[in-house]
Amino acid sequence: MIVSICLLVFFGCGLNFAQPGDESYVSKTEFDALKEKLENLETKLRDTEIRQINSDSQIAELKNQASEKAIFSAALGGTGIIGPYSTDTPLIYKAVKTNIGNAYSSSTGIFTAPVAGVYYFTFYHHAGGEHRAILNLYKNNQFIVRVADHPSNDHADNGGNAAFLQLQQGDQVYVLLAYNSHVWGTGNVTTFSGFLVSQI
Repeated sequence: MIVSICLLVFFGCGLNFAQPGDESYVSKTEFDALKEKLENLETKLRDTEIRQINSDSQIAELKNQASEKAIFSAALGGTGIIGPYSTDTPLIYKAVKTNIGNAYSSSTGIFTAPVAGVYYFTFYHHAGGEHRAILNLYKNNQFIVRVADHPSNDHADNGGNAAFLQLQQGDQVYVLLAYNSHVWGTGNVTTFSGFLVSQI
């Protein structure tokens, strides 16, 4: 816009004040060449401005991604055996070790995705051998993976599993203790952890 105004002023001045033979006289060929140079300059300035806007947008997006963090790790806590129950029961991991982003709730045992992305979850258990130990990882109401150990004569059982999950903002992930199963809460040996791998 500024360049266009300059061109109009320059052109007007050339018509009104410059005559052939004057030192300030510019021929039509010279004027056209100057006009082309100014138009090229205007194009380059516009391209630079667009690149700057795009760069600012990319920087803002990277800052936003960097600020979105979700990392948690929690253990059942408490003492003694949890279960067995007559129905599948959500496990509430109350001994929170890490909860960056506050996406995990120690009152419900549920992780709620703060942003859309790929997340990684792990869950482990320790239990006695006299009862079965079956834990199921769920996304919303969808079964994902299981860790299981059947009753035996040994004194202790251990197990774990993990999964990458693609979540939308607000999706919930949690662990259910299967009916007629048990785990130990003592010693922080039964755990649930997860973190955001990448936003999408």
